[in-house]
Amino acid sequence: GKELYASAIHNLSPRKDFPFIPVNCASFEKNLIESELFGYEEGAFTGAKKNGKTGLFQLAQGGTLFLDEIGELEYGLQGKLLRVLQEKSVRKIGGSKEIPIDVRLICATNKNLEKMIQDNTFRRDLYYRIAIMPLSILPLREKKNDIKLIAEKFLLDLSIKYKKEVKLNENALKVLKEYDWPGNIRELKNLVERTILVSGKSTLDASDFDAQYLRPNEPVKASDASSLAGMTLDEIERQTILQALDRHKGNLSQVAMTLGISRAALYRRLEKFNITVTEK
Repeated sequence: GKELYASAIHNLSPRKDFPFIPVNCASFEKNLIESELFGYEEGAFTGAKKNGKTGLFQLAQGGTLFLDEIGELEYGLQGKLLRVLQEKSVRKIGGSKEIPIDVRLICATNKNLEKMIQDNTFRRDLYYRIAIMPLSILPLREKKNDIKLIAEKFLLDLSIKYKKEVKLNENALKVLKEYDWPGNIRELKNLVERTILVSGKSTLDASDFDAQYLRPNEPVKASDASSLAGMTLDEIERQTILQALDRHKGNLSQVAMTLGISRAALYRRLEKFNITVTEK
């Protein structure tokens, strides 16, 4: 949900016509994130591209750079980031030229930065530089009234993606509101998309959602919390196809119809995911 908030801030600001670039600091190897943020000149290090590389700060010029999981930045890199924010300019790795930047920076973390400051793992001066207007985002389970709006937004996007209009009825919405969503908004999006693919319906009912995940009266297990939220879209798609195959006993025509794709497209996906089917 942090990226959705950051995107909303960007889209409602005078910078909305300029780039919004989200970056998860935890997704980069520690020796690569500096070159990603600031860029590098040709020959700056072994393996550098011939013409160098433009950093994300430059790519976000005029817009917004969203640094998620900023607590994952190494201490030394935090000092370089502080300098960029203070000087409003960036110097590429291996370069000597200062490049002016005009970028709004939004940072997010699930760590306690104040405790990290006490442990000398996060710079105090950087903290005060980025914590100008702190926002605390509640988990989805504590803002159940938002579920309808968020789910409908996902349905709109997915309807465009799969070229068919899909809606939720009141029973489906009730089930979604009763669940605790340990995986937050990402889990909601994944489950909605998965249900669209499996059901093949234009109006989703409560019974269409996987009961394995929607158990409002049972405590959430740690394994359940990460099972869906941690899946990639490819993993979700593969599992969805396997479920449809099982449901229709390997009848590829029915599977393709359920998924809303052609048989040729289904064959390509079966090959992509190494799924072998003997059609009966």
